[in-house]
Amino acid sequence: MKLNRPARRATLVVHVTAAAGWLGLTLGLLALAAAAITTDSAATTEAAVRSMKLFADWLVIPLALLTLLSGLLLSLGTQWGLARHRWVYVKFWLTLATTAASTFALRPGVNHNAEIVSAGGALPDATDLIMGPIVSLTAYVFMTVISILKPWGLTRRGRRLRTAAAERGRKHSIGARKALDAKPVRRPA
Repeated sequence: MKLNRPARRATLVVHVTAAAGWLGLTLGLLALAAAAITTDSAATTEAAVRSMKLFADWLVIPLALLTLLSGLLLSLGTQWGLARHRWVYVKFWLTLATTAASTFALRPGVNHNAEIVSAGGALPDATDLIMGPIVSLTAYVFMTVISILKPWGLTRRGRRLRTAAAERGRKHSIGARKALDAKPVRRPA
């Protein structure tokens, strides 16, 4: 199924907007984690971690899923395909991995830290709090770069599909030439 031009453009807008939102959200989480770790104020630490919890609970998963689903729709509905180009394939798996990490590691970790800090305890592990946003930010920047540069060429499947299309094109053009040659040409009188 190929997307028509308006659907492709709309999906691309949704995908880029969701991905940019996810990247911005990750920068916000990183800034809040840095504030929680570097401050001497218990109130600032609590406010930063509780803000991280709010972001993690309400924004991370919807943006991650929207990015994943719109990217999947774009890859399946355009000439890029899901497994034709290495950069698309890598980007899909990285998006899937970061979505899973956000769901099963980042969010529970932030919620755990928020519970402890809200109860008046000290921040249990500063490294855990900041590593999630750092890893996520690195992955998102890498995915942005490969989306722009489109490196590495075709996958094995993509090369096979291209070769098959070229063969069909050659057969079609030979058949078209034979058909043209077989038609009688009328000359003006």
